[in-house]
Amino acid sequence: MSGGLLIAGTTSDAGKSVVTAGICRWLVRQGVKVAPFKAQNMSLNSFVTREGAEIGRAQAMQAQAARVEPTAQMNPVLLKPGSDRSSQVVLMGRPVGEMSAGGYHGGRQEALLGTVLDCLAALRGTYDAVICEGAGSPAEINLRRTDIVNMGIARNARLPVLVVGDIDRGGVFASFFGTVALLSRADQELVAGFLVNKFRGDVSLLEPGLDMLHGLTGRPSYGVLPFRHGLGIDEEDGLRVSLRGTVRESVVAPPVGEDVLRVAVCAVPLMSNFTDVDALAAEPGVVVRFVDRAEELADADLVVLPGTRGTVKALEWLRERGLADAVARRAAEGRPVLGICGGFQVLGEHIEDEVESRAGHVDGLGLLPVRVRFAREKTLTRPVGEALGEAVEGYEIHHGVAEVTGGEAFISDDNGHSLDGCRVGAVWGTHWHGSLESDGFRRAFLREVAAAAGRRFVPAADTSFAALREEQLDRLGDLIEEHADTDALWRLIESGAPQGLPFIPPGAPA
Repeated sequence: MSGGLLIAGTTSDAGKSVVTAGICRWLVRQGVKVAPFKAQNMSLNSFVTREGAEIGRAQAMQAQAARVEPTAQMNPVLLKPGSDRSSQVVLMGRPVGEMSAGGYHGGRQEALLGTVLDCLAALRGTYDAVICEGAGSPAEINLRRTDIVNMGIARNARLPVLVVGDIDRGGVFASFFGTVALLSRADQELVAGFLVNKFRGDVSLLEPGLDMLHGLTGRPSYGVLPFRHGLGIDEEDGLRVSLRGTVRESVVAPPVGEDVLRVAVCAVPLMSNFTDVDALAAEPGVVVRFVDRAEELADADLVVLPGTRGTVKALEWLRERGLADAVARRAAEGRPVLGICGGFQVLGEHIEDEVESRAGHVDGLGLLPVRVRFAREKTLTRPVGEALGEAVEGYEIHHGVAEVTGGEAFISDDNGHSLDGCRVGAVWGTHWHGSLESDGFRRAFLREVAAAAGRRFVPAADTSFAALREEQLDRLGDLIEEHADTDALWRLIESGAPQGLPFIPPGAPA
């Protein structure tokens, strides 16, 4: 069996996903055959694998970091929130039903442990190393009995655990110590040490604290990663996106033409796959922001209605906030609007939903000649086609089935037959996530937007979104190689947690 490692965190957003991707990229550059793994993921950002399985986008990006094709085994359980109290459960890439948090943690989660361990064993039988990502914190003592993603899987698979802490938030030493001290003796035996993330300043000022932490816990630090802007990979949770922040904290490159292009993304409830607009933000001269007020659409050259796990809820939200009327006025004035997946469905004439919201017949915005009926079977595909004279590919994740009754075809096959979506004037809609990552299509689309908006914007001729992604993943690998103790990391992956690690009281309650 291959080596393995579990990356846990003191909190959610401590940097587990980034560190896992960075370790995967570092290892594959050393000639190691490596795969990522996350037993259970809660995310509204998902991806479709070649075999038509739905997994978290973070695991798909970690697979790219490892230079392997993503599979359902890398994320066997995906939870897609539909409200504060319930989620759709996706098992091995296929939805198996909606479940309340109480019902899931009350027994269903434990029943999935066998599937999770089988997937991990299969990966470890194929790869030299498997880098696993935990979820939240391993010290959630109220959930430990049913845990299948942190210490539950570490104990069953005998994985060494590295705990990551975000020092930029403050309190990292207390978080490291408290995380270990709230674990049972058996769990503590697998916690090998710590990794500090997002440090700003002189590392020598931190070293006395790391030495004291080592003395208190008997566990070393495996590195201090400096703070770097723009190093996040595809986030797990669209609910935490800043409504007025720019994508990836990026600095907009100067435009090639005379004007910039302003893109406003409506931050609808249960927003999913908001990463679709990352490709727009990567273009020099394109400014992307998330908005939640009608007046924020006034100066936008393009308004994007993104995907959502709650199409009817998003429609209600748009109407309540006056955004629906603002979008309709834009359409009447010939100003560009793009709807993606749930956003496409919102733009249609009406929706029949007895599956997601169970709201029955609901009138849409009526801006596209489309009727949507929600089916129980989820569409999960990786289609290819042509749009605006350019090759385009994407992936589909939706229950809504669209019947297009007019307008122009948006995405077609080689013979000009419509594959998906439609266009009326400056309003476009498609179910295809990821289509804007196709460079030629994105440039052609932005030229159309600029013309309709009256902007002297010119897309850069050489922007390659795939190359930018690779560059970002290499930067993550560099971060690990330059600032982590890679020799110690490899010993941990190959040989497991050191023997004789001390117990830190009080330990987990009985």
